[in-house]
Amino acid sequence: MGTEKILIVDDEEDWLDNCVRILRRGGYHLLTATDGTEAIQRVKNDAPDLVLTDLRMKPGVDGIEVLKEVRGIDPDIVVILCTAYATYQTALESGQEGAFDYLSKPLESSAQLRYAVERGLERRRLLRENRNLRQQLEDRYGFENIIGASPAMQKLFDRVRKIAKSDASVLICGESGTGKELIARSLHINSLRANGPFVPLDCAALPQELLESELFGHEKGAFTGAHAAKPGLFDTADTGTIFFDEIGEMPMALQPKVLRVLQEREFRRVGGRKQIQVNVRVLAATNRNLKTEIEDGNFREDLYYRLNVILLELPPLRDRVGDVPLLAHHFLNRLQTTREKKVSQISEEAMRLLVRYHWPGNARELQNAIESAATFADRSEIQPSDLPASIREVASKSDAGQMSVVNPEIGSAPATVVDSSLPFKDAKEVLLESFEKEYLIKRLREHNGNISQAAISAGIDRKTIHRLIRKYDLHIEQITTRGSNTERGT
Repeated sequence: MGTEKILIVDDEEDWLDNCVRILRRGGYHLLTATDGTEAIQRVKNDAPDLVLTDLRMKPGVDGIEVLKEVRGIDPDIVVILCTAYATYQTALESGQEGAFDYLSKPLESSAQLRYAVERGLERRRLLRENRNLRQQLEDRYGFENIIGASPAMQKLFDRVRKIAKSDASVLICGESGTGKELIARSLHINSLRANGPFVPLDCAALPQELLESELFGHEKGAFTGAHAAKPGLFDTADTGTIFFDEIGEMPMALQPKVLRVLQEREFRRVGGRKQIQVNVRVLAATNRNLKTEIEDGNFREDLYYRLNVILLELPPLRDRVGDVPLLAHHFLNRLQTTREKKVSQISEEAMRLLVRYHWPGNARELQNAIESAATFADRSEIQPSDLPASIREVASKSDAGQMSVVNPEIGSAPATVVDSSLPFKDAKEVLLESFEKEYLIKRLREHNGNISQAAISAGIDRKTIHRLIRKYDLHIEQITTRGSNTERGT
């Protein structure tokens, strides 16, 4: 209070004086006007938070016109209409034009006016907070804030801009750490649903029983411990966007229920009978090949096509190495606002190592590497010695030309010879696949086939290890057995 401005508008001085007397106790900054024209000018000059105006005033501009004009100046301004000639029609019209409240003269009590004003100002505060929050989200998730100058990323941005205003379902595919949720949030914040909620759900984080209740909610007594009814995430996301992260992890038993929501826009809570209508846009992301999952019987084909109305494929960081310096500096700049120690530069030698590294964990791994390096840096500039050991080791091996292609059938082989007659893109792909395969096999052998330990040591997700094993049709038993034989010289 104290800084909030209230403009009181009436052509009767006694009413003006009475309102000023009642509201002065609240510590507000009070302004007055005796006609509609003066009121509109005061709104332009003084920017009040709330306008309390009479409906009928002489001469000229009445309360409804004041309401229309001031909301055109400030859409978030709160307007309360007062009148001694209350009718259903004027109350309806004032509501349609955006009036917050409608009071009849004479007031029942002073408290009635104070309560209406307090509620109105609370509404103003919430609108202001929501506007500030929305601006922060736009600053973070606007298209211009997604980093990437490579042709692949520029093509992706162009597609995202085109589909943001659509209500169609979008399937976002890409490896772990490529920024799938960032793209999903950008789609929402730039959509026609931006004023509605954005509700993310990690399908891999919950078991089937909890996931169903979390999604659809439950009625009281639906299961042991359900002491009260609880709305689900579909309820929460109504008028907004729901984002299924790692949709490939969703249990088969739950997929038909999600499919029904996509088809019919309705669902039932766990233990309930009533069909609940819902208006949501569905975005989904996966690092799995869902067509392979369909063939393996792990994912429904009809749900896949419902989700895949529009497909976005995010390129891995190794395919856009030109974006590594941009991202590295971006992550470093973001750290400046949260840390006392200012590390503002990356040396040329350190950047050379970052560019040469293959980034199996993509942008997320790069972000973690920059944060780690900034923590260990003794000066304002990150040096090679500040970078994680895995980056230094891989980059140095690459420099020395020590990387060879491992053939799981014979143990090891000379480095791949690339046919120089191939187009650059194809030659690059050959080298990349050779490196991926060798790197994966070495990590698995180091940890005796333990996928979790191999993933931790490589700084990537277990799901990525599984994807690469399927991609190269590798068999853990063969890798670990032949590795042991090779070490024994057999």
